[in-house]
Amino acid sequence: MLTRAPSVIAQVFLLLSIVLVIAIAVIQINQQQILSPGLKYGIVLDAGSSRTTVYVYEWPAEKENDTGVVSQTFKCNVKGPGISSYDSNPGALAKPFDDCLNKVKERIPVNLHKNTSVYLGATAGMRLLRLQNETAANEVFASIQNYFREQPFEFRGAQIITGPEEGVYGWITANYLMGNFLERNLWRTWVHPYRKETMGALDLGGASTQISFIPENPQENFNSTLQVKLYGYNYHVYTHSFQCYGRDEAEKRLLALLLQKSNNSSNVDNPCYPQNYNTSLTMKYFSSSLCTQSLRPANYHPNQLVNFRGTGDPGLCQEMVSLLFNFTACTDREECPFNRIHQPKVKGNFVAFSGFYYTINALNLSGHFSLADFNSSMWFFCSQSWTQLQFMLPKFEEIYARSYCFSANFIYYLLVHGYNFDAQTWPQIHFQKEVGNSSIAWSLGYMLSLTNMIPAEGKLIRLPLKPSLFAGLLVFLTATALICLLFLVYLCIVSRSRKNISRVEHVFIPE
Repeated sequence: MLTRAPSVIAQVFLLLSIVLVIAIAVIQINQQQILSPGLKYGIVLDAGSSRTTVYVYEWPAEKENDTGVVSQTFKCNVKGPGISSYDSNPGALAKPFDDCLNKVKERIPVNLHKNTSVYLGATAGMRLLRLQNETAANEVFASIQNYFREQPFEFRGAQIITGPEEGVYGWITANYLMGNFLERNLWRTWVHPYRKETMGALDLGGASTQISFIPENPQENFNSTLQVKLYGYNYHVYTHSFQCYGRDEAEKRLLALLLQKSNNSSNVDNPCYPQNYNTSLTMKYFSSSLCTQSLRPANYHPNQLVNFRGTGDPGLCQEMVSLLFNFTACTDREECPFNRIHQPKVKGNFVAFSGFYYTINALNLSGHFSLADFNSSMWFFCSQSWTQLQFMLPKFEEIYARSYCFSANFIYYLLVHGYNFDAQTWPQIHFQKEVGNSSIAWSLGYMLSLTNMIPAEGKLIRLPLKPSLFAGLLVFLTATALICLLFLVYLCIVSRSRKNISRVEHVFIPE
């Protein structure tokens, strides 16, 4: 009886130790909390030729296949013109940034300011200024550098992005927002969309325009095909940027061309301006750019005023706009639409944003529509007088209202005769400004690309038991179980020994 009681106690302790070890291990694994390392923020300044726009982006610190899942949380337009306009007074460009930057500081938690990166990307306006006056361009960037040294954020520098970069970043933005790179499945996890086609991107800025898409055969030797890697997948994107074919620079070329063809250097008829509209512009306004250098008159006087009188003639406007393109430079029109630039045949759906969208919106069109509808709307708009336009436009601003007719004709020639869209493929173009709350612009694609270079932070795990306590309990319970097991083995050996002795004694008992 005395031997049996310790055996039962040892078995109970052994069983209890094993059960406790399993229970603690299960609780420690299943009840752990995975804590997100939080959000990261990034600021991108889109320094365009006509204005600067500040975007604030955020994304989880852990990433999907090395690329952050980025969303736009704030947008602010800096007052005043683009930074390239400050070439003669670079010290004055910092002050207009204050209003937007103060709002940005309120949007981002104070404790994250010093870890928030700021990137400034300058586009075609600064590309032109650098070609025209590199010293002035450097002084503009030096002023920006000095301004951001006094800000609480981590300034990663200002740079001029190339035309192809601007094009491919716009393509990335459009496809990211359309869900062509990532989507959530039934289990709410991010996956790559199955057999989903990407969209082409058409961007119209102030000084340049870009076309980007994946062609039918990406392996063809088009010099403008770039490889992009996002979320673990490679894409071969054709992209090209046309300098001086942005909306503003193209219109300056038209004004310079009209002056060149006019018999009167002081009063010039403009068929693209509305009827009864008159404005006086200095020669410097439209002839000082590199884009209009070849059209500059021999008797060029920067401050001389030229009066442009609107005649509202849609047919003549189209004729003059067509002269801005060199459609005879290539022998093979199929792969070389204009200006000796080789381009594969357009394929699939496209999204047209920035200047494309604003012009289409002014014509009271939206989304996608037929080429015939566009032409009729354009003709109707261009036939209106200046007084009538003031009642037609939802938001009336003179500098834009007077130019929408030109913009519409320019878009027609660029898309139809330039990129070779026709009546069948035109409806595949979607004119769009944003998706959800995010603007379609190259800046988001820029931010997505930059997150590839930002290391992901690991997830934080909160355990029910501290590692030291968990390890101590495991050691104690395992030791207890081993001691009980050894004790039971000992009792078993002792019990067998006693049985053997008892048998021997029974054999040798005398009868």
